[in-house]
Amino acid sequence: MISYASAPRSVKEVFNMSIYLDNAATSHPKPEAVVRAVTAALTTGNANPGRSGHPGALAAARTVLNTRQSLARLIGAEDAMSIAFCFNCTDALNLAIKGLLHQGDHVIATMLEHNSVLRPLCTLAARNRIELTLLPPRPDGFIDPCDVEKALRNNTALIVCTQASNVTGAIQPVAAIGQIARNHGVRYLIDGAQALGALPVDVNALGCDLYAFPGHKSLLGPQGTGGLYIRPGLRLNPLREGGTGSASDSTLQPEELPERYESGTVNLPGLAGLGAGVAHVARQLSQIMMHERELTSALLDGLSALSGITLYSPREEAARAGIVTFNLGDLSSSQLADRLAERGFAVRGGLHCAPLAHRFLGTLRRGAVRASVGHANTFQEIEAFLDTLKSIS
Repeated sequence: MISYASAPRSVKEVFNMSIYLDNAATSHPKPEAVVRAVTAALTTGNANPGRSGHPGALAAARTVLNTRQSLARLIGAEDAMSIAFCFNCTDALNLAIKGLLHQGDHVIATMLEHNSVLRPLCTLAARNRIELTLLPPRPDGFIDPCDVEKALRNNTALIVCTQASNVTGAIQPVAAIGQIARNHGVRYLIDGAQALGALPVDVNALGCDLYAFPGHKSLLGPQGTGGLYIRPGLRLNPLREGGTGSASDSTLQPEELPERYESGTVNLPGLAGLGAGVAHVARQLSQIMMHERELTSALLDGLSALSGITLYSPREEAARAGIVTFNLGDLSSSQLADRLAERGFAVRGGLHCAPLAHRFLGTLRRGAVRASVGHANTFQEIEAFLDTLKSIS
């Protein structure tokens, strides 16, 4: 006989009991408009965009185009066709890196990068396809643009930098690095995983040729969405070839954008939800920024007052995203994250897929606990979180 009293709780029940501080992994909750858009795409709008000429397919294609145009406006891109939709930010970074680089190229990246950058680059380097320079940050956790310029070589083909560290939240000087890249004619890729939707982004002001982003974090869209901005005139080798709904008489991948990079049926429900998330962010970006900064400051101030806390995130408000990383006493990050989860708080312990950043911090063995705020968090939740940490310490 099954005892339903002991059955696992539903996702809804779990989240209703939790204070969610894991927005750097994926944002929660999504705006109601996002949920409605996904539902509509699966019901009244369920057709294959770009594959047929009937009204349903044309409406689906308009949904995808509207999302593409909304993203272009958000990042200051002149041409919406310069945005290629991808499965996620990792997929976008792989397209940028593997689609651009050639045998013998030299790449400059940083120790702050996520494994979505490190693994493709280090694999290419291990196979003797590229030469790779990984720059350490300064002791304050920020990359020095002068170090980037000093690392340039005659065969440097690409500079890669995260806009905001997913470990510490430190916002890097990406515009200054972009100026160096422009001055030397080197391609420049920014990982915007922790930035787009939380910070203002203008790809022209940043001087980047490529900008990768996820849909499911600060853009408030569904998981399984993301994209890559590709500066007009820059051609990448696609990661995948296949059906695009265009140039179907050819057995070769079309040259037209964005079909060149978008083989196969796109994630219509996801992109519909992403479009709704982008619209929400575009209307309220300044308010979201201010709210998340104030929450992060309250969290940092409260943690600083607790005994046994070691902080790794910048204290200066304008220098950080909504991420606060710390450890408590001799507890491992996993132990502390588990204790917080038992008390109803969703945070992330461990290495956050950025091992070199943790090596720099001296936390490669124990990891660190990351609390990341989002648009829906409240000061009461931060106060409850601090009270719980005080009781644990």
